[in-house]
Amino acid sequence: MRKLLNEELGRPTLEEYGETPKMPIVVVMDNVRSAQNVGSLFRTSDAFGIERIMLCGITSTPPNREIHKTALGAELSVAWSYYATTAECVAQLRAEGYRIVAVEQVEGATMLNEFRLDAEAKYALVFGNEVEGVDQSVVDIVDSAIEIPQVGTKHSLNVSVSAGVVLWEVFKQLR
Repeated sequence: MRKLLNEELGRPTLEEYGETPKMPIVVVMDNVRSAQNVGSLFRTSDAFGIERIMLCGITSTPPNREIHKTALGAELSVAWSYYATTAECVAQLRAEGYRIVAVEQVEGATMLNEFRLDAEAKYALVFGNEVEGVDQSVVDIVDSAIEIPQVGTKHSLNVSVSAGVVLWEVFKQLR
């Protein structure tokens, strides 16, 4: 075995990527504090062909040096919008026909390994603040919630890690 060179990976150019069909998935970032987490979410969204990212509240927006540090340019390939509040964003996405799903530990959440996507539906996945998670006012207006099963002594994952886990599962189901 040998590691492949970047030239051997067959990655599209920025222009080609812009033309490729995206999954009907929107990532909503509810007051994410760390610009590096934002950058990581851009990079992960690029990898899985996510439609767009919604940056809400205190979440940093491009152009931003800290976002670029972890996004490695993915902030240029993934469409994004900014909303002053997550509630405003959720209302807009609902009007566009998206099912709004919080990724959070809440009563009645579906465990990720049991979550089944409707291939005909569009989804908006809401990821929360590094300390507080998805704000309760946002949890109150989502359609449903999914939780990542965990067995360790810590009861949370970094928001960018959570997004990677959830988006991989979504990618598997829709591809």
